Amino acid sequence: MPDARSRVGGMARPRRIILIRHGESEGNADDSVYERVPDHALRLTETGRQQAQEAGVGLRATFADERVSVYVSPYRRTHQTLELLGLDPSRTRVREEPRLREQDWGNWQDREDVRKQKAYRDAYGHFFYRFAQGESGADVYDRVDAFLESLWRSFEDPAHPPNVLLVTHGLTMRLFCMRWLHWSVAEFESLSNPDNAETRMLACWAPTAATT
Repeated sequence: MPDARSRVGGMARPRRIILIRHGESEGNADDSVYERVPDHALRLTETGRQQAQEAGVGLRATFADERVSVYVSPYRRTHQTLELLGLDPSRTRVREEPRLREQDWGNWQDREDVRKQKAYRDAYGHFFYRFAQGESGADVYDRVDAFLESLWRSFEDPAHPPNVLLVTHGLTMRLFCMRWLHWSVAEFESLSNPDNAETRMLACWAPTAATT
């Protein structure tokens, strides 16, 4: 049976790219935890674990018996989310991808300072505002862009799986969609991050990718 994936310039494009935000983390539930635990080490809450398991039901139905290439942020909460999705390991290829990590807000964070900076960011703009000793949305966009270039090169392999799953973070998801769909900064700013364990799908078989 011929492969249903489209070919552009000799490259096989996957049927779909799906992005999922991690389930609710300890930091989502209580921002004071950032004063004691590094961002990358935060775990899922029980609610977050349930969210990930529920999201896995839908993803497994979408992928059915097809192979999946997974790229996961190196943070603990994203690895936990991936594990709880319950994907078939015999059909899943997993690669840790540091460029899909959360926006860097600095190392040990003062809760009140972060709240002030978030207010400044809301006034200044999420794309351009850079956290002290951290990153701006534009900085994250640059590393997402570099990852996307690598992803496109991986499509040159005719055996590339027909599905790509990115297990990542809310802002990173929004910036990936911005890059993929060529949104303007104003369009990016008009949208909110997805909720915990929420997905976004990019259908790649059409001449122009579209969200569903």
